[in-house]
Amino acid sequence: MSVWFLFNAALLIWAVWNVTAGLSDHTAYVHILLGFAGFLFFIFNWTRNAVFSTIRNAESRATKVRLARMSKRIVPYHRWTGTTALVLIILHAMSIVTLYSFDLTNPKILTGFMAALNLFILVLSGWYRLLFDSSLKIRRLHIGLGISMFCFTALHFIF
Repeated sequence: MSVWFLFNAALLIWAVWNVTAGLSDHTAYVHILLGFAGFLFFIFNWTRNAVFSTIRNAESRATKVRLARMSKRIVPYHRWTGTTALVLIILHAMSIVTLYSFDLTNPKILTGFMAALNLFILVLSGWYRLLFDSSLKIRRLHIGLGISMFCFTALHFIF
């Protein structure tokens, strides 16, 4: 099993914890649910990275084949779940700006803005890979953006 499964599980547990705490603290909570839904779509897509890492590191051929078949079934939906995550996060951001205003000196808003910007470029690079250029350079950019998205999301949960 890849270490990314553990990181993803820890981030998911942390997100659930933050959402339940946020729902008990706020009277208006649509923005929390939109952000959480966008996060779930992101983490679903990002878990594919953990599957690929496990495929590369697994010794058992049967495990590699089983994981590759599972991943192959998810591939047609990968870009659409990423795009859905982006749409949900944009709706989350719009509701946050409506409720609290756009103040980049607030660390929560700053990290959310950076995560949203990163997600936008991540989704663009995924569609670019599909439509125009599937080179190794674009693939590495896409994976690097995924890792930075994971980090920005964790930072957003901290603040």
